[in-house]
Amino acid sequence: MSGTARNTAPPVVLVHGIWDTPSVFNRMRACLETAGRSAFAVSLKPNNGSVTLEHSADQLRQLIDARLGPRGFLDMVAFSMGGLVARYYAQRLGGLERMSHLVTISTPHCGTRTAYLQPFPGVREMRPGSPFMQDLDRDAAGLARISVTSIWSPMDILIFPAVSSRLPFGREVRIPVLLHFLMPGDRRVIEAVMRGLKD
Repeated sequence: MSGTARNTAPPVVLVHGIWDTPSVFNRMRACLETAGRSAFAVSLKPNNGSVTLEHSADQLRQLIDARLGPRGFLDMVAFSMGGLVARYYAQRLGGLERMSHLVTISTPHCGTRTAYLQPFPGVREMRPGSPFMQDLDRDAAGLARISVTSIWSPMDILIFPAVSSRLPFGREVRIPVLLHFLMPGDRRVIEAVMRGLKD
């Protein structure tokens, strides 16, 4: 797989969020595979924010390298906290050189005030204005080198305020899904992901 060429559709890596497992992507993965895309969902452990997001991103790097080799191209779809893990992988661990598309779903790109409810290291990093968020924001515009789509719901109360899931560049897709955890399996979200991976 490490020899995948840029002119062929690369595998899609699916990155779950806090408290989730790869099963959150079951419906999406099936749709991607029906459309002819190879897709696999990583399992980040622990999944409760008790380790830093940098630690989770390094784990993501190791899982990708084990599956695709250290240089294979890939697209990435990430949900919730997984979007910040994906960004750290892209912006700090060399992932950007391997990626063509990044699609985030309900990711707190500008932090979320609900992160004040838990003291875990990875949760604290999701607070608005945290050193982690400031670090990612310093060169966030570099992500514009690839196709970036941010999908979010104005009804999402776990990401507060919900507009924190927007990026100031790339494509923005607003879909009124009632609850945060329903986003990855929503038909409209999956359709938006498929479009985001084609642009």
